[in-house]
Amino acid sequence: MNNSTPTKLENINQTQQERLFHIDFKLRFLGVVNRNDLVSRFGIKAAAATRDISLYKELAPDNLIYDTKAKTYIGTNQFQPLFYYQGSQALSALCYGLGDDHVAESSSLVTAESPTQLNFPNLDILAEITKAIHQKKALSISYRSLSSGLTQREIVPFALVNNGLRWHVRAYDRKRSRFTDFVINRIASPKLLCTEIKKSETKESDIQWNRIVEMHIVPHPNLQYPHTIETEYGMTNGMLKIQVRAAVAGYVLRHWNIDCSPAHELQGPEFHLWLKNTPTLYGVENLAIAPGFRAS
Repeated sequence: MNNSTPTKLENINQTQQERLFHIDFKLRFLGVVNRNDLVSRFGIKAAAATRDISLYKELAPDNLIYDTKAKTYIGTNQFQPLFYYQGSQALSALCYGLGDDHVAESSSLVTAESPTQLNFPNLDILAEITKAIHQKKALSISYRSLSSGLTQREIVPFALVNNGLRWHVRAYDRKRSRFTDFVINRIASPKLLCTEIKKSETKESDIQWNRIVEMHIVPHPNLQYPHTIETEYGMTNGMLKIQVRAAVAGYVLRHWNIDCSPAHELQGPEFHLWLKNTPTLYGVENLAIAPGFRAS
């Protein structure tokens, strides 16, 4: 390559960028990468894999060196990632395999174990829901609730929501004329409808969805060593500031056992966190499951 015009990452085609991402990821999280990794992952020839590694070395010369004894490339102490990784993306790849377009059975890159999921979304039901979301259509469904049993509904879905325990779909409920969450595995017999979608039934009209709530989370005042929690959650000046949709605020508080009582009175070893700015929850609707919440 012409050294007078160094290659820039943004000028490389997407297919090759994906292979460079693979190199970068393995160097960062496993510390090693070789040609066979690329050959087996992408189905390319060894010569093409060599060119990819050479290009990566041109882009990030300080990130890897070749170990002649092991016949592999290893990451250096000066390694700086070329790509940005979301935490969920990195953990998913490490636990379940790297590459969402891999047709073979995935395997974890390192030994990992996560708590058992008791209920996965029914994929046939999920497929109809995601079609409706993508095509901006309503759905006719049968729905089982704890308060009403089995009922027939027409809903206008627009987003999937994971509350940490189960998957919901956020939708407008035509039966009750309001936006709410439906547990996916309580839905049966979904059928796409061609009825007109009114503006009042769309995401833009969902006040709870569009309202952003800023939470100021601090170590629970009852803790003997609060600095442990500050470090664990990467707090700044003893506080973690997060912004969430009002529609999911209750799920966040419940999932992380965040005490949201004004005087932090909840006791128990499960309460490591306290919501310091409790007035921020004013007007949030799904707080029945939030630890310590009391309606004023």
